[in-house]
Amino acid sequence: MPLTFPTRGAMAAVLLSLGVGLGGCDALDPTNLFAEKYKPEAVPDTPADKLYSDGLAKMEDRDFEGASKTFDQLDKQYTYSDWSRRALLMTAYSNYEGAKYDDAITASKRYLQRHPASKDAAYAQYLMAMSQYKQIPDVTRDQERSERALVALQELVQKYPNSEYTNDAKSKIQITRDQLAAKEMEVGRFYLEKRSFPAAINRFRDVISKYQTTRHTEEALERLVEAYMALGITAEAQNAAAVLGHNFPDSPWYKDAYALLQTGGLEPREEKSSWLSRAFRTVTGQKTASAN
Repeated sequence: MPLTFPTRGAMAAVLLSLGVGLGGCDALDPTNLFAEKYKPEAVPDTPADKLYSDGLAKMEDRDFEGASKTFDQLDKQYTYSDWSRRALLMTAYSNYEGAKYDDAITASKRYLQRHPASKDAAYAQYLMAMSQYKQIPDVTRDQERSERALVALQELVQKYPNSEYTNDAKSKIQITRDQLAAKEMEVGRFYLEKRSFPAAINRFRDVISKYQTTRHTEEALERLVEAYMALGITAEAQNAAAVLGHNFPDSPWYKDAYALLQTGGLEPREEKSSWLSRAFRTVTGQKTASAN
């Protein structure tokens, strides 16, 4: 059987895959038996401690992008070593400090996937949560970031209840919940103005059922009175006003709700078996039980 040789095009592809060009030079011509052999020069890795120190120095100079690249290089060169673990966490931190929050989230997630039981796992979770929190938009915009921040903060509290970051996470959970409630109120008021009362009621109910501990609860209850009165569902209006008065007796929103009921010759009257009453008993059970 006759021998076959690769075509010049096939040989070119092989050489290119090896990083060798086809410039026509005899030294690189594979058909020239006397050509000088190509000897790749090995480049030694930079010592891990030097890379780490270089990254820290760039952090000191506030070159967060440069620091991130250096720590990333350390992670890649010394994968699965303790240097890699430390570098990955510092990659997340430098990206966070440089306001590259999505990159910080990605690095934090990688850290948690690789080292879920490490002593710094709580901090990685905190960096991820804070990177989401820093991107919470204005209340007039879509609140997907707020929802992600809430989930990440809650995971921190649940998974690492004794960490030094828990108290800060709890305070930011309340702020984030308030933001989400404010968005629901904005949409609910819009529907109320458009006289789309069922849609408005759904939004105000969400505020009460999901974000009852926020500052928007009093207004949500009063707006329910408005919407139910507009629909002629007076029993629900009376119940919402009664729950408002029972839990927030000094609220100006209760005064408005009471005045609105009186225009129809009605008084607040609570229905203990209603979803609204049950919702408040669930959150403020001890307070309600002592009052009863």
